[in-house]
Amino acid sequence: MYLPKHFVPDEAAVRELLAGHGASDLITMTSEGLVATLLPFEYDPDAGEHGALFGHMARGNDQWRRPVQGEAMVVVRGPEAYVTPSWYPAKEEHHRVVPTWNYITAHVYGQLLVHDDPAWIESRIRRLTDRHEAGRAEPWSVDQAPAKFVERQLRGIVGVEVVISRVEAKFKLSQNQPQSNIEGVVAGLEARDRADDAAVAAAVRAHNPHAAGDGRRER
Repeated sequence: MYLPKHFVPDEAAVRELLAGHGASDLITMTSEGLVATLLPFEYDPDAGEHGALFGHMARGNDQWRRPVQGEAMVVVRGPEAYVTPSWYPAKEEHHRVVPTWNYITAHVYGQLLVHDDPAWIESRIRRLTDRHEAGRAEPWSVDQAPAKFVERQLRGIVGVEVVISRVEAKFKLSQNQPQSNIEGVVAGLEARDRADDAAVAAAVRAHNPHAAGDGRRER
């Protein structure tokens, strides 16, 4: 990952991203080339030295059967948004501005383990479900489904675990812009109100308490 120093987040921000994400891309290199699947993952920071990501996939998806060459990678994405140079006050001063994209992402690397154990899978399914059902007036529980039905469903999936070895994260949130441009970006995002705009605006505010820069374009 190309990672200029002003886009490097602190460890707490990375942990928050991993803990709060939903589905992410599991990517593995095999003898037949790259394979990728979008999967829901749960982050456990206490599993192993650097934490782990736990998920599951359909048994019919042969990615889990293919031996992995090297490490697996999970691409975790946060909010993202297009940034128009029209939001920069600097545009009216010298026009040396360009469009860009603000985003939050992390590349999680580690060993891929496959768990073909119904009890292991069920425990992880329950934890994942409880997490995403939390806060609902009437949260759904695995116990609401017939036991035999649950057993059949569990036979149709396998568990996957990525034992994390390292994480490369990038929070590109206008940190390389002068304060006036940053404020213009926040105002523009809040006014436009497309998908993710509010979340990106909040992230720009959170990660630019004392921002300054020279307006370089960085990807």
